[in-house]
Amino acid sequence: MKRPIFSLLLFIVCEGYANDSLIITHILNRIALLQTKESGVFPKGTIPSYRMYALNKTRYKADINPFFTGLTVFTLNNIKEDLSPEQQKIAAKIILEALPSFNKFQNRKGRDTYNFWPTDTPGIFTNGGWLNWFDKQQSLPDDMDDTVILLMAQQKSDTTAKQIHALMQGYTNNEQKKISNTFSEYKKVGAYSTWFGVKMPVDFDLCVLSNILYFVQHYNLKWTSADSASLHLITDLIASRKYITTSNYVSPHYVSVSNILYHVSRLMSVKPIPELEKLKPQLIEDTRQALASARNFMDQVMLSTALIRWGIQPPNIIQKKAESIEALVENEEFSFFIASMASMLPNPYKKWMTSAKAGTFYYYSPGYNNVLLLENLILLKKLKI
Repeated sequence: MKRPIFSLLLFIVCEGYANDSLIITHILNRIALLQTKESGVFPKGTIPSYRMYALNKTRYKADINPFFTGLTVFTLNNIKEDLSPEQQKIAAKIILEALPSFNKFQNRKGRDTYNFWPTDTPGIFTNGGWLNWFDKQQSLPDDMDDTVILLMAQQKSDTTAKQIHALMQGYTNNEQKKISNTFSEYKKVGAYSTWFGVKMPVDFDLCVLSNILYFVQHYNLKWTSADSASLHLITDLIASRKYITTSNYVSPHYVSVSNILYHVSRLMSVKPIPELEKLKPQLIEDTRQALASARNFMDQVMLSTALIRWGIQPPNIIQKKAESIEALVENEEFSFFIASMASMLPNPYKKWMTSAKAGTFYYYSPGYNNVLLLENLILLKKLKI
């Protein structure tokens, strides 16, 4: 007798067995189903996401951004060669329908940088009610995180990558513009800021820096002093264990230890970086401990993926019973990304506001949750070969 699709998923994920084409196809079809078919609240082709204010957990509001769509395309491009021919067709259709939507978020002057929110109608916190009063004055500048993710998702040329990398050198922590909200020992580290904007304060985020260096490695770009400084910051935050004890402070936009480990492992998967390879035993042990204590299914999936990237067979994921695949994977309690107004504040206000969760918004994307699980199953399948 065939197992019901949900029971089969639990068996595959929880027992660490990923060689089942039926489940992978099911997840791909679910992602395709969640992708916007016609422009309405969300632009056509996007993977919808929603935000909820941390101090008013009453409902999610639609948030129009390219972030989760970019990550979906980027991830599908990375794993598509490991899909069956039929599965590749589903993935290719998702990618094809998503690509045109990125134009809505490109720099208004045509530069190959991207914004978290639409640039054709500048604003902050789409569908944000009173927050939209600030749209014209406070619209955010383009950011490095969305830019590198979308450039790689679109498989932009080496020439474009070099041009943007050169542009990025002008947005670092430096003598003319110093960071005011990090640990004292990092105040002179010339790492990248999150933002391209001239008026924005310098902002460090460990996960954003990991994505930037992934971009540098992916395109085989010549390392600059800012790249080396960013790597130094990442390695010191890991070696000193600050990334565990103060995860929401050193990564204000991703917040959790599981997310940091996921991003660092992804960076290390491109090609070896000696400074990070030295920390690999510590990272593996930290990931094992985090996985043993994690209770959210999607956190478990990300930590499992991190171990797989380091060549480690992950332990079985133990989960409570759930009514459906969607209830397990598309759990609203899991937030991959955090928007934090406090990240731009100087110390000590950043620490106070972050701790109080004032100005903090949780982001939820059911489609991208499925992408994270799909990636995990594909990588686990490869590990077992």
